[in-house]
Amino acid sequence: MPRRKSASGGSNAAGPDPGRQVVLSRFFKSAGSLRSSVSPTEPAEKVTEGDSRKRSLGNGEPTNKKAKKVPEEEGENTSVASHNPEPKKCLRPRIVSKSLEKLKEFCCDSALPQNRVQTEALWERLAVLPKCTDFEDITLQRAKNAVLSEDSKSQANQKDTQFGPSPEAFQKTSTCKPFNRRSKSIYTPLELQYLDVKQLHKDAVLCVECGYKYRFFGEDAEIAARELNIYCHLDHNFMTASIPTHRLFVHVRRLVAKGYKVGVVKQTETAALKAIGDNKSSVFSRKLTALYTKSTLIGEDVNPLIRLDDSVNIDEAVTDTSTNYLLCIYEEKENIKDKKKGNISFGIVGVQPATGEVVFDCFQDSASRLELETRTASLQPVELLLPSQLSEPTEMLIRRATAVSVGDDRIRVERMNNTHFEYSHAFQTVMEFYARETVDTQGSQSLSGVIHLEKPVICALAAIIRYLKEFNLDKVLSKPENFKQLSSGMEFMRINGTTLRNLEILQNQTDMKTRGSLLWVLDHTKTSFGRRKLKKWVTQPLLKLRDINARLDAISDVLHSESSVFEQIENLLRKLPDVERGLCSIYHKKCSTQEFFLIVKNLCQLKSELQALMPAVNSHVQSDLLRARVLEVPELLSPVEPYLKVLNEQAAKAGDKTELFKDLSDFPLIKKRKNEIQEVIHSIQMHLQELRKILKLPSLQYVTVSGQEFMVEIKNSAVSCVPTDWVKVGSTKAVSRFHSPFVVENYRRLNQLREQLVLDCNAEWLDFLENFGEHYHTLCKAVDHLATVDCIFSLAKVAKQGSYCRPTLQEEKKIIIKNGRHPMIDVLLGEQDQFVPNSTNLSQDSERVMIITGPNMGGKSSYIKQVALVVIMAQIGSYVPAEEATIGIVDGIFTRRGAADNIYKGRSTFMEELTDTAEIIQKATQRSLVILDELGRGTSTHDGIAIAYATLEYFIRDVKSLTLFVTHYPPVCELEKRYPEQVGNYHMGFLVNEDGSKQDSGDMEQMPDSVTFLYQITRGIAARSYGLNVAKLADVPREILQKAAHKSKELEGLVNLRRKRLEYFIDLWTTHSVKDLHTRAAELEIQEIQTSPHNEMKTTLLELK
Repeated sequence: MPRRKSASGGSNAAGPDPGRQVVLSRFFKSAGSLRSSVSPTEPAEKVTEGDSRKRSLGNGEPTNKKAKKVPEEEGENTSVASHNPEPKKCLRPRIVSKSLEKLKEFCCDSALPQNRVQTEALWERLAVLPKCTDFEDITLQRAKNAVLSEDSKSQANQKDTQFGPSPEAFQKTSTCKPFNRRSKSIYTPLELQYLDVKQLHKDAVLCVECGYKYRFFGEDAEIAARELNIYCHLDHNFMTASIPTHRLFVHVRRLVAKGYKVGVVKQTETAALKAIGDNKSSVFSRKLTALYTKSTLIGEDVNPLIRLDDSVNIDEAVTDTSTNYLLCIYEEKENIKDKKKGNISFGIVGVQPATGEVVFDCFQDSASRLELETRTASLQPVELLLPSQLSEPTEMLIRRATAVSVGDDRIRVERMNNTHFEYSHAFQTVMEFYARETVDTQGSQSLSGVIHLEKPVICALAAIIRYLKEFNLDKVLSKPENFKQLSSGMEFMRINGTTLRNLEILQNQTDMKTRGSLLWVLDHTKTSFGRRKLKKWVTQPLLKLRDINARLDAISDVLHSESSVFEQIENLLRKLPDVERGLCSIYHKKCSTQEFFLIVKNLCQLKSELQALMPAVNSHVQSDLLRARVLEVPELLSPVEPYLKVLNEQAAKAGDKTELFKDLSDFPLIKKRKNEIQEVIHSIQMHLQELRKILKLPSLQYVTVSGQEFMVEIKNSAVSCVPTDWVKVGSTKAVSRFHSPFVVENYRRLNQLREQLVLDCNAEWLDFLENFGEHYHTLCKAVDHLATVDCIFSLAKVAKQGSYCRPTLQEEKKIIIKNGRHPMIDVLLGEQDQFVPNSTNLSQDSERVMIITGPNMGGKSSYIKQVALVVIMAQIGSYVPAEEATIGIVDGIFTRRGAADNIYKGRSTFMEELTDTAEIIQKATQRSLVILDELGRGTSTHDGIAIAYATLEYFIRDVKSLTLFVTHYPPVCELEKRYPEQVGNYHMGFLVNEDGSKQDSGDMEQMPDSVTFLYQITRGIAARSYGLNVAKLADVPREILQKAAHKSKELEGLVNLRRKRLEYFIDLWTTHSVKDLHTRAAELEIQEIQTSPHNEMKTTLLELK
C-alpha cells in the first residue's frame, strides 16, 4: 500500500505511526508494548507537526515543536512504490481497522508472548509512589525504587535476549520517574513538592503559590471547594482548586474562621536568578512561609492593603477588636486523696500573639471545674492548646465550651502529646528558650522569674513555646517580666464564670452577642486597644479604694472641665488605627511596608500634636491619673521619628522595598546593588550609539513594550538591514522589534541584578524591623496609657447619658442605693422612660439579708441583678445609674439563678442548682455579695423548701455575707422572725384586678386573677405567686386555665383549712374549761362547713368531738 506523505514533503522514513501510537496509548499505559506489537509488514504513517501536537495534547503529554521520527525495527520492510499512491481518503478507515485488530490482540488470551512479557517487565520496573492521602517518606520510597529498578533492568536484559530489545526511552521512564500507585501515572514535580511539604504539615490546609494564583491539592482542594464555595476538579493525580493571589487574605481568613490551620507555600526563586542557577531546568523551589490559626492571624497574607489617606476606612481594614487568646491548659496528675475529693491543680498560660499580652495562673479546682470555667469565660479564647489526654471532668468542660458557637465561629482545639507537658521535659524546653534571650543582668533576672513560676505553669509555658515556634511567634514570650497573673485576690474582685454569664457582663444570654451586656453599655471607646482595655476593666473590678477613686476623679474632671483639651485629645484618639496590633506585627517582623508606614506616621503625628497640647494639659487637667498618662506619651513615642524620616512615603504606600529608604548610607548592600544596576543600564544606553551607526538611524531610541525594555523598533520594509544575529522579540503589521546580542546579554544581567536587589531589600527590611523592635516595649507602654485615657473618656460619656451619680466607696460592708436602675434595661428602654427605679439598703450592722417574694414576672430577677451590676460599675470606677450610691468594697459576687440541666456534665437541673450553691458556700466571705434566685425549684416542694431554708440560714448565721434571696416558698420567710435584725422580707409590688362577673359562673368557670405589676420593691411577704396570670399572658388555652384556676382554688382552700385546723387544735388542747371546749369546737365546725362542702371535713369534726 502506498504511504501517505508528510505535509512538509520529507523523506519516506519508516517506523510505526506516531499518530496511531497516541490513539492507542489512550487504551494502554505502555507505549513500548504498543510499538513492539506493530506488525513488520504494516506501513507507518508520518503526521504533520500540527496533527502530532494536537494529539499529544489530548493525551496529556508534553507538547513538542516537531514530531520525532520513530526508529526503525529490524526486519521491517519500508520500501514502498511511490509512483502509485492510493487516495488519502481511504487511509483513515484502514488505520482504524488495523487499530481495532491490535486492540483485540491485546485483550484476548492469544496475544503474542512478547507482549505479555514486556508488559510485566514494565510494571515491575515502575517506581510507585503512594496516593495523595498516604504520606510515607518519599525519599525512602525512591531509594527502594532505585534498588528495584536495578533488579528489573537485569531481568529485562535476560528477557530481551529471548524476546527482543525494549525501547530505550521506555527504560528511562521506568527507572527514574515516580508513579502514583492509585492512577499508575507519573507525579509532576509540583505535586512532589506539595507531597514533601504536606508530610511535614499534615494538619494544615496548604495554599501553594503558582504564578498569579494559589492552588490547593488533594483533600485540601476539596476542603477549599466546600468552605470557600469555589470550583474543584481533577488535574493529573490530585483534585485541585485555585484562588487569585490578591484575594489570599480573604480566603485564608475564611478558612481560619472555620477552624482550619492554613499554610501558605510561596515560591522562593525568581526567573532570572533561576536561569543562572544550578537547578535552572527544574521546577521553581517553594517552601512554607507562614502558618495561620485563629489566634495567630498576623502578617501580610492576612491583612489587606490599607488606603493610607482614608482614615475612615482604617477601622474596616485592619481593626479586629476581639481578644484572640491562645490558651494552654495543663492539669497535674491526680493522687488518690485528691481523686476522691475531685480536686486537682491547674496551670494555664494565655497569649495574644496579635497584641503581645501574656497571662498565667495556677489554681486548685474541684470536680465541677468552676475555677477553670471562670478563667475560660473571662479570657474568651479562640484557640485551646491541650494535652492529648485530660481527666473526664476537664474533657467535659472543654466539650461544652467548644460546642457553644455563633455561626461557624467556634473555639479551635489543638492537641499536643502529653510528653511535652511533663515537668522534666518542660523545664528543659523553658531553660533552653530563655537561655538564648539572657545576655545581660536584666535577662538573668527574667530567667530567675521564670524558674520561680509554679510547676503547672512551667508545663503549660513549655507547650505554648513549642507551639508558637511553629508560627515564628515565640518572640512574644521573651520578656517574662511582662507576664501578668490572671487572678489576683488582693487586686481584683472575684467574678466567676457563672456570674459573668448570669449578670450578662460580656454578652447577653439570648443570642450571645455583645448588645444588651454591661460591656455594651459602658463601651464608647474610640480605639480598638481602648476597647480591649475596657473589657479587662469590666471583668476585673478593683478592690483598692485609691485606684477606684483615681478613676472616678478622672471621670469627674472630664465631666466638669470647661476646657476643650479633652475634646482635642479624644479627636486625636479617634484618628488612630489599631496601633497595638500594628506594633506587635512589626515586632514579629510580619508587617507590610504599608502597615509599618501607617503605624509610624500616626504615632509621629500623635507625638507632635500631644506636645502642642502640653501647656493646656498642665493647666487644665486636674486628675493625676489623666495628667500623668497624657504627659508621658510624647516621651515614650520619641524613638519613632528617626524611622519615619528614613522612609520614602510613595514607595512605602506602593509596597516597593527597592525604593523604600531615602538615605542608603546605612544600607551599603542596597547601594552597591543599585550602582551595579546603573552601570549595566549605562552600558546599554551607550550601546545605542553603535546601533545608530549600524542601522544608519541617528535618532534611533530604545522602546519598551509590555515590560520588554531596550528594544530596537524597525519598520518591516527595512528589516533586511538588520544583522542576522539579532534576536527578534516581537512584531506588528508595521514594525518588528529586536534585541542585539549585546543587549540580550546585558538585559539578562540587568534582570538578574534587579531580582537580587529585591532579595537584598527584603533582607534589609527584616533587619530594619528588628531594629525597630528594640523599642517595642516602650511603645507598648505608650499605647497602654492611651488606652487608659480612652477608657476614662468612654466612662465619662456613660455618666453624661442619664441621671448617673458618682458612687461613694467605703471599706465598711454596706450597699445603699437610692432609686437605682438596671443599666442595660435602662438603655434598651431608651426615651420611653418606663423603668421603675428601686432602692436598696443592706448593711453589716443592720439588715444584711433580703428575702424577696412576689408574682412571676414581677421584676425580682431584674432587681437583684441591678444591685449586683451597680456594685460592679462602682468598683470599676464608673458612675452608676442611681440618685445616690454608697458602696462598701465587695471582694466577690456570687450568683445562682436559672433552671437548666447540663448534658455535657451529665447533671440534672437540680444537680446544677446544688453544685453552684456548694461552690458559693465554699468561696463566699463576709465581704461578698451573694445572690440566690429560686433555690430548690428543681425538686419536690418539701425538699425544695427544706434546702432553701437551711441554705439561707447558713448564710445568715455562718457566712454573714450581704445576701439577696428570691423565693416562692412562704415558709422561708419565717427566718425574719428568727433573725429580725439581719433579715427583712420584701416583695415586688402588684395589684390584683378581680372580675366580679366570673364568680356568678360557677366553680368550673373560674379564671385566673389579672395582675398589674408595679415593679416596686415593697416591705412584706407576697401571699401568692400568681403563676396562672403568666399562663394567661402566655396564651395557654382557656379550658386549661379554667381547670387550673378551679384546682388552684381547691388546693389553696385545703391548705388554709389545714392551717386553721392546726391552730384550733392547739387552742382546744390548751383549753381547761368544758364550756370553752364546746364553744371552740362549734366555731371550728361552722368554719369548716363554710370553707369546704366535702363530707370528709365533717367526719373529722365528729372525731374531734
